[in-house]
Amino acid sequence: MDTFEWTKIGGALCGAFLFFLLLNWGTEIIYHSDDDYYGEQKLAYYLEIEDSADAEEESIETVVDFATLLASADIEKGKKVFGKCKSCHKLDDGANGVGPHLYKVINRDIGAIEGFKYSKALMGLEGVWSIEELNKYLTKPSEYAPGTAMSFAGLKKDKDRADLIEYLNTLSD
Repeated sequence: MDTFEWTKIGGALCGAFLFFLLLNWGTEIIYHSDDDYYGEQKLAYYLEIEDSADAEEESIETVVDFATLLASADIEKGKKVFGKCKSCHKLDDGANGVGPHLYKVINRDIGAIEGFKYSKALMGLEGVWSIEELNKYLTKPSEYAPGTAMSFAGLKKDKDRADLIEYLNTLSD
């Protein structure tokens, strides 16, 4: 082989190396990940949660009987509050989303929807979704059922929970 052949072989190797180097840089730009990413899971979305002592003190001071709030609940406001739920839950009978459908949820057995795969946390619970149980669950799902797959932080306002539960109760008739 003469010098011309060796030059072509060397050029081909350099070209292949340059191609893979540019491909690596391009994919790093497009699919960039932090150095501490591996071995950890990241949330697909983040829900902002206020965690201040002031908010906790306010909630302690304003303890209101939930039955009284439920009696004055506004179904239309409950429908608006359901907007926070509708990305995962459906209201039609048998139409599950990411979460189970909420048609006739009041007084339904916990974890009773056929064909829906509940988390172990909810499958371990017994009883029915009474108004009181729904109120406890919607306050902070992760405390009611530790390990639940529901990533929603909960509804802090008693009035919002009362409105939502009353709205869901209209679907149970």
